[in-house]
Amino acid sequence: MQIQVLASGSTGNAIFIEIDNTKLLVDAGISARRIKQSLDNIGTKVEDLDGVFITHEHRDHVSGLQTLLKKYRLPAYARPDTWQSMYCRTSLPDECCKTLPDSLDIGKVKVEPFSISHDAADPVGFRLQAGNTKVCVATDLGFVTPTVKDALALSDVLVLESNHDVDMLKNGSYPWHLKKRIMSNRGHLANTDAGWALARLNRKAHTHVFLAHMSQENNRPELAEETVGAILTDQGCKLGQDITLQLTYPQQISGFPAL
Repeated sequence: MQIQVLASGSTGNAIFIEIDNTKLLVDAGISARRIKQSLDNIGTKVEDLDGVFITHEHRDHVSGLQTLLKKYRLPAYARPDTWQSMYCRTSLPDECCKTLPDSLDIGKVKVEPFSISHDAADPVGFRLQAGNTKVCVATDLGFVTPTVKDALALSDVLVLESNHDVDMLKNGSYPWHLKKRIMSNRGHLANTDAGWALARLNRKAHTHVFLAHMSQENNRPELAEETVGAILTDQGCKLGQDITLQLTYPQQISGFPAL
């Protein structure tokens, strides 16, 4: 198993997940060229991807999809309303655009989307399982619903949004309507929200967590790590033993080593 967050943030998102020789890409929000180069750097060919899974239609999650599908003819999966709302849908090859069902087996991996609260047409997170291995992706969500909590439970590896520090956002330069959107139940998860979600999660003996989709203006990686870590420690979690936190970045790969 390996998970490589190729890019994470408002400028673009893409996550490579390999389980039992099944190779998947979650979101394609960076250029196809950069996706190819990033995969080359970790020893994987873009042509070998078994599928591309789209969480929602916002450009920072699909901006590279058009070139990726046209050039490599990969199967891509998204909810019907997501396809319909996607700015580039009419430019995508129809045979590559697959409807995302409630459960899909690709190789030995079962892929199950789950609904999240975000201001998009039909946004989802993903639960991927093969045998006893479970990986979940949950970014771009305003709050952790019971559905999300159940989906994330007992994950081995979790990519979870830790988007902003509330005080930095409130005191920052964004216009008020944008601040309200981000802080709303259909916006983005704050550092404190991520920390409490992890603290209250039904977990395995050890969970590896990527803190993802961090705002470049309203957060700092070290602040996200400190805030989430402090909540976990206060709730009795031993960092590095019960939970390992790993930061992600817009312009560099953050990886969980192949096992």
